[in-house]
Amino acid sequence: MSGAAVLDTAPNATAQGLLGDPELWHCIQCGTCSGICPFGYLMDFPPSKMIAALRSETYQKVMAADTVWMCIACSACTTACPTKIPITVNLMSRTKEELLLEGNIPSELQAALENSQRYGNPMGESPRKRTQWIQETDQVPFMGKDTREADILWFVGDYPSFHTGVQPTARAFARLLNALGVNFAILGNDEQSDGDSQRLAGERGLFEMLAEKNARAFGKYTFNMIVTTDPHAYNAFKNAYPELDIRYPAQHYTQFLAERLEQLKPLLKRELQAKVTYHDPCYLGRVNGVYDEPRALLSAIPGITLVEMVHNRSTSLCCGGGGGGMWMDGFQWEKAGVRLSEWRVREAVRAGADILAVACPYEKPRFEDATKTVKGADKLLVKDLSELLADAME
Repeated sequence: MSGAAVLDTAPNATAQGLLGDPELWHCIQCGTCSGICPFGYLMDFPPSKMIAALRSETYQKVMAADTVWMCIACSACTTACPTKIPITVNLMSRTKEELLLEGNIPSELQAALENSQRYGNPMGESPRKRTQWIQETDQVPFMGKDTREADILWFVGDYPSFHTGVQPTARAFARLLNALGVNFAILGNDEQSDGDSQRLAGERGLFEMLAEKNARAFGKYTFNMIVTTDPHAYNAFKNAYPELDIRYPAQHYTQFLAERLEQLKPLLKRELQAKVTYHDPCYLGRVNGVYDEPRALLSAIPGITLVEMVHNRSTSLCCGGGGGGMWMDGFQWEKAGVRLSEWRVREAVRAGADILAVACPYEKPRFEDATKTVKGADKLLVKDLSELLADAME
């Protein structure tokens, strides 16, 4: 016998659970999921090979590898699967959950998860700083302090609250809400991370804790709907919170504004004179089917010419921030030597765009960083749709 270590191929708890999932047995091993995965080319076990390992009872090989963490939960695999297997949630997230339990986790992600548990946000910022983005002219009422009842509860989210590069998008949306005369309020320091990216990174327990804390805060007040600028939060409220029996009507801000487009149009008086290309966020477009509303808002801005990138709508390339990717830049750079945000910015340049419009708080800082490294992108502006609309009101 050789001196090589013998790998234990006995199914672990996750493998046993996955083997009992009838949807995974629908796999025809076409490999489409592995081919469409942005990082499938460098994963030791891309999705189709993971399912093959399950069937051959060699899943411990998957658990011994670390390239599963290259999955950024973009749901391209789920969308492309001809047998409609929910690969992202049923296979990838459950495997990540087991990797977490075994301690096979990138240190950057571990820190973000610990911060989320301790501070209620992945950046490790004090909860008392959550409302410091608000300036005196922003006119943002607080639930509890200013009112206990509002038509709209605006769930601001972590990055618009804490990230200095994203805070202007929150101020822009506040301006839009006030210009439209919307009766709204925010939770302020009582708001916690929505937890959706943590869930898709395998931390189901942490997600449930954050969801329950938000539910307790929601329950203190009266409102008709939650509106958020974060597609990940929107996905959580629409699809994941109801699994915990936490149910509130929710909209992404592009849906909310598109319903009020006729009221908004007269306010858009300034011509921007720019070619704009729109990036479909994974958890707004591919996962939840919201494609037309953001484009309708952009088309309403005077002077804008809308151009499409090669990959758009359901084939949109991921920015790389979902599923914990936002907190694994170092790990993923070490593995790939490239960032998905750079691929996307390259497409925006090829489309001849002056402005890359986004509608997710993860995207603005990622794409802005990419413009500094991609050839020919130095003049490309990255703007949230809310900022473009607010600019057009000046």
